[in-house]
Amino acid sequence: MMNSGDQRSKISTVVDFDQEGVQHGHLTIPHSRNESPWGSILMPVSVFRNGAGPTVLLTGGNHGDEYEGPITLMKLIRMLDVERLSGQVIVLPALNYPAVMAGTRLSPLDGRNMNRCFPGDRDGTITPMIADFVQRFILSRCDAVVDIHSGGKMMSFLPTSVIHRLPDADRMARTVAAARAFGAPNCLVLEELDAAGMLDTAVEDMGKIFISTELGGGGTSTPETVAIALSGVHDVLVHLGVLDEPLTGTGETRFLETLDGSYVIADGGGIVEFAVNLGDQVTAGQALAFIHDVDTPSRPAVEYVAPRDGIVVHKHFAGLIGRGDCLSVIGTETTEFS
Repeated sequence: MMNSGDQRSKISTVVDFDQEGVQHGHLTIPHSRNESPWGSILMPVSVFRNGAGPTVLLTGGNHGDEYEGPITLMKLIRMLDVERLSGQVIVLPALNYPAVMAGTRLSPLDGRNMNRCFPGDRDGTITPMIADFVQRFILSRCDAVVDIHSGGKMMSFLPTSVIHRLPDADRMARTVAAARAFGAPNCLVLEELDAAGMLDTAVEDMGKIFISTELGGGGTSTPETVAIALSGVHDVLVHLGVLDEPLTGTGETRFLETLDGSYVIADGGGIVEFAVNLGDQVTAGQALAFIHDVDTPSRPAVEYVAPRDGIVVHKHFAGLIGRGDCLSVIGTETTEFS
């Protein structure tokens, strides 16, 4: 087991984060249950280390129904040449391993959202236990983190990288530069509805560079979104000076931001009919969607309109929507980072 001060983690690992070369192993997470009283969960981890240089953590599967991350990072693990590295790359392709194996957003073992569990709890259930290990034993050694998300089963997104506004101007500039290197068609400067407990917040609070993504959705992946993710993580590693290879990205990144009123929340449930597509330019007051009440078919559908001018960066994916669900998000193009 690994130690931090006098607090030991219940999670152990067969890899040595200080060892040179390539290691493919797992984190051993104790999980006693009816079927296996002394059982464990073996969560994959790969470590590439070659001399001095930055340390970068790459994660996928923070939510288990988002597939670009695991696919991309498994491909990267098989492609990465440690001899071309200067520093270290740590890869967790399935950060919430139980959720990935179940194909669910939240862990089926404790119902927890990995991206609301940081900094974690060594004595907690499985999800905060993993978050605690990552926080204390991996994030502590990292200079930058790339966490690959997509919309999962319930949301769909315009392919975009995601960053946040930071109070430190220098770190903000370095974050923008890393996002530009990632090279997604869009970069959203996102104001989170709730940032507490997020991996994003944990990394940023430690003064490190953090890049996330929202790539597609619907509980599947596409050739386009996987290609964006694979090129993006590769080029961020090149940009940060960890990987000595040519850049692979070619396109420009358009920067968008969320402003007051960007989130459109459904105040009633039913079947949703969208009047716009992802990427559409909309004007304030333009119809975004209609929600039809199945129980009262004679009642006119409720119209939802764009709260401001901008671009449709998110849509609810499922045909059914509930009261309080996020229907859409409108991003506003900004030249601040041009």
